[in-house]
Amino acid sequence: MENAIYAALTRQSGLMKEMRVVANNMANASTTGFRREGVIFAEHLAAVDRHGDTLSMAHARGRMVDLRQGVLTQTNGSFDLAIEGEGFFMVETPEGNRLTRAGAFMPSAEGELMNADGHRLLDEGQAPIIIPAGATGIAIGSDGTLSANGLPFGRIGVFAAPDPAGMFHKGGTSFATDTDPEPVEDPRIRQGFLEESNVDPVFEITRMIEVQRAYELGQSFLDREDQRIRSAITAMTR
Repeated sequence: MENAIYAALTRQSGLMKEMRVVANNMANASTTGFRREGVIFAEHLAAVDRHGDTLSMAHARGRMVDLRQGVLTQTNGSFDLAIEGEGFFMVETPEGNRLTRAGAFMPSAEGELMNADGHRLLDEGQAPIIIPAGATGIAIGSDGTLSANGLPFGRIGVFAAPDPAGMFHKGGTSFATDTDPEPVEDPRIRQGFLEESNVDPVFEITRMIEVQRAYELGQSFLDREDQRIRSAITAMTR
């Protein structure tokens, strides 16, 4: 009886984690540059006797990041940028450099390109990008080269994690990595565009219903098991 309860509780815990991930995906369905996440389940087997019988329990061991391309929406903003294909922008945060697909930037009073959170956009050498004073006609090439009045003055960095499984969501649209990100060869940047979230609301709602039903079935099993244990204790103490 205890094994059945432990297995069911482990399953319920994993379903709760998945429900939180699905809810977060839905909440960010309209967030620029957001990448949907999923829960990775693993099966844990434990021997219960000498005859080779085992107890199988599902374990939600981590999250996976969906790197599929989102839809590009034209804004015509000079510093609205979107990446086509592989890669991420790199921004400087107090906790360290982070990767992001959210490409809405703006120049600060000092001329540094920053996102809405005040994090500086970095170039291919991981240094802040500064717009020259008085520069006009800012153009950004598909390879990230910045130019003013036809003269280049910098290049936006586009990076990728060597192992996508080593990317960790750090809130909002930013990610940290286990290893140092590497520059992407032949990046494709679109000026005047933003990438939408790659969340499919219909899929997430469907998945939420499935997870909720699975959780309710697990709860029903636990309630019945609890009642069975109570009945057994009552019968033995009469």
